[in-house]
Amino acid sequence: MMLTTRMYTVVLLVAILGFSSVWAYAASETKKKTEAHPEPALSWHDQYRDAIAEARRDGKMLFILFCAAGDASRCDALVDGALVEPEVRDRLKSFTRLRAPLDATILQNKERVTLIDQPAFAEMQGRQGIAIIDFAHRGAEYYETVVSCFPMLGGQPYTAQQVRVILDLPPGTLTQRTLIYAVRIHPERPASTDGRLEPSLAEEAESHSIHQASIRLQGHHNWNSRFFRINRRLSNGLVATEVCAESWPGEGLLRAAIECVRCWRLSSGHWRAVRGRHRCYGYDMRRGSNGIWYATGIFGSRQ
Repeated sequence: MMLTTRMYTVVLLVAILGFSSVWAYAASETKKKTEAHPEPALSWHDQYRDAIAEARRDGKMLFILFCAAGDASRCDALVDGALVEPEVRDRLKSFTRLRAPLDATILQNKERVTLIDQPAFAEMQGRQGIAIIDFAHRGAEYYETVVSCFPMLGGQPYTAQQVRVILDLPPGTLTQRTLIYAVRIHPERPASTDGRLEPSLAEEAESHSIHQASIRLQGHHNWNSRFFRINRRLSNGLVATEVCAESWPGEGLLRAAIECVRCWRLSSGHWRAVRGRHRCYGYDMRRGSNGIWYATGIFGSRQ
């Protein structure tokens, strides 16, 4: 076998320095090649209709970046910062992508209406940020609905870590995914969402959140009867536990979800459940007529 100059160098390095040094050398060479030939920029749609058609055809999630028409500097910071981070970029490749100005319009019932002002995007609160529509889970209740609204709170772009959390959220409704996001971005990294999102527990969390919102009162109402019903829905001898919380009045969904997680952190019993590792979980929240959001988390664990 003939050795090229580079192959001879590598062999010599192995003999003198060992494999670990050669690995570092190879990694350095790979980095140089990557820097010399960077990946092309991700393509973005600029028309809502075209993006919808592609996402529906390909069965993909539609990632929408809403940007201020006159000042897109924060969106540019997000696109040129967090969204080019390799792990974020790799995840985004599986999404259909649309960049739309805040004043983008669509044709609805033969009239031009502003896209972000539509009820489906209400939790964007008219701000720049990220929204996601689910075209990937045909047959689910949330198929073809907005399942994420992440306005830039305080005008701050999302970090790469926050975007990774957004892109990794499990399939679910807008309220479920927002509360799961709030749990996952907590600085103490609670582990309750590390297990499996169990549909039956998500249904129970939804039902109890609706009940709390309807009576405008936080609490583990009817837990004695619900406990046995939930356990019957679980398998492998798992036992249910529950946490509840409420937001301040008038908060948007994202702020309310973050506030509910903050409240759980203030209670040792609740936080023990939220931070714990469980076989399965369900989270959801609903807003009452008093403007307060009521959140529920239910977990299935072995006792």
